[in-house]
Amino acid sequence: MVIPTYNERDRLAELVRALFAAAAGSRIDLEVVVVDDDSPDGTGDVADDLARTYPMRVIHRAGKLGLGTAVIAGFQAASADIVGCMDADFSHPPALVPTMLKAFRLADADILVASRYVPGGGTPGWPWTRRLLSRAGCAIARPLSPIRDAASGFFLIRRSLAQSATIKARGFKICLELIMRAWPERLAELPYRFEDRQAGQSKMSLREATGYLVQLRDLYLLRIFGGSRPRRSYRRFRRGEI
Repeated sequence: MVIPTYNERDRLAELVRALFAAAAGSRIDLEVVVVDDDSPDGTGDVADDLARTYPMRVIHRAGKLGLGTAVIAGFQAASADIVGCMDADFSHPPALVPTMLKAFRLADADILVASRYVPGGGTPGWPWTRRLLSRAGCAIARPLSPIRDAASGFFLIRRSLAQSATIKARGFKICLELIMRAWPERLAELPYRFEDRQAGQSKMSLREATGYLVQLRDLYLLRIFGGSRPRRSYRRFRRGEI
């Protein structure tokens, strides 16, 4: 699992412990790659300390270079055939990772997305304005793929596919970028409940929102003028099915 970080020292150690505990409970050989963008709060030092105890790698980057490029850098450093991405703030539950891997294998998927917007998923505690904006952002991406939550930052993908894509977007929506540029043929979606961060600061900003609109423009142009692609299959898992 790749964990991109910027000022996430408050809960990083807790998250890493929870991830490895979940993996051990399911007998999963887990590797964690933390990609830190020179966090001024010392997140990189915390990650280095954790790497002395756990099977994990830490990539230190000289500046805030963007979440999308951080995820790709983590995928390139990983050794596993199946790689994934999640946030460092517990908004993505580490206990769900073994279930995601099981569903990934069951569906023989190329990419599996943990989704807020399929039955069984949700965003408890969000104000209606935030929920509306998030759903609208996913809705305008719907013609590009069958995934309901293509803006999710919690997903698994085959490393060979992720490495085959030339990524153009630097911002939040790396999942959508991979869905379109790597063109995984077997897609799957699994519901989960997004729990808002309890520490640190959200990275969402007007700049990120504007970048998403530019990204969508580029991906629609790619879909229209990029030529024919293989047909895709899609499987949606129900809550509690796995």
